[in-house]
Amino acid sequence: MPNRKDLKKSINSICSDVFAECVATSLYCGNTNKANVDSLLASILDVRNDFISRISHPEPGMSKKAYYDRLAQDFTEHISEIIDHIGNLSE
Repeated sequence: MPNRKDLKKSINSICSDVFAECVATSLYCGNTNKANVDSLLASILDVRNDFISRISHPEPGMSKKAYYDRLAQDFTEHISEIIDHIGNLSE
């Protein structure tokens, strides 16, 4: 299991890449709704802040391995949903 510092770096890196992809999609696709793009960018920032704070404050009573496995699974699900929404921006 990677340490907390590496997890935070990974989350920051993934979120910044997804954020940049969303901005690029909104700029290069001519017919995007600005309100949808803004809400999507805000949700990326919310996910990043939520998961960084969850790394710093694990739930008591849960084993560390189970907690961080669940954290990684939740993060993957959230990012996958956001990527799907980015793909739908150009439609």
